[in-house]
Amino acid sequence: MNEQATDRTVLKIGGSDARKFLQDLVTNNLSGDGLVYSALLTPQGKYLFDFFILEQDDHWLLDVKSDRSAALAQRLAMYRLRADVTIEDSGLHVRRGLGDLPEDGYLDPRHDDLGWRLYSNEIGQDTDVDWDAIRVKHCIPETGIELVVDDTYILEVGFERLNGVDFRKGCYVGQEISARMKHKTELRKGLARVAIIGSAPIGAPITANGKPVGTLYTQSKGKAIAYLRFDRAKGEMEAEGAAITLL
Repeated sequence: MNEQATDRTVLKIGGSDARKFLQDLVTNNLSGDGLVYSALLTPQGKYLFDFFILEQDDHWLLDVKSDRSAALAQRLAMYRLRADVTIEDSGLHVRRGLGDLPEDGYLDPRHDDLGWRLYSNEIGQDTDVDWDAIRVKHCIPETGIELVVDDTYILEVGFERLNGVDFRKGCYVGQEISARMKHKTELRKGLARVAIIGSAPIGAPITANGKPVGTLYTQSKGKAIAYLRFDRAKGEMEAEGAAITLL
């Protein structure tokens, strides 16, 4: 079994109003079973946080990147008002891996190839799983890389195919903008897989014939994730000397 410890924090959301509180905020529907991938947006529909949500007994666990956990807790507290909701660090560790699903594990809802996640008092063992290669293969965005705070629109980075948004649920923060993008516009920009010869840093601008096309992000084994303006992403492109072509 390939397993890895992670740089994640698990917040614990309790109180009698916890379900309604979260349901009214996040992009996904919490009525299903198992692990739920979701996000919290600005009122203008831009990305702030992405996380996994799990119901356990009388509380909810929120699995979020550690360097975003304090800001998430602060944001949730801002929305709490008079609701009976508690927000605290659960003290649990996040373990993830590939192979057989552990008895107390949960499948990653974003994609089958991302394996499973497990919440435990024990720290997992580091392995040589190349998670970036898996993400690049399936064009899966990562917190702080392709997912940019107060800038990213979740539909442009594939949240619908990653099971991270539900358009049938009621209102949530930023819902109006997301729904409008879904139903009334054709996406002109978004994530795409590209081939890369050479290398360039994350965040390097991509150009074609001297015109800006997009931004280069995660790279692995000659492939990469890029954020592109689709009408310009044609033919040969470059990013700080690296040759880029659309796959």
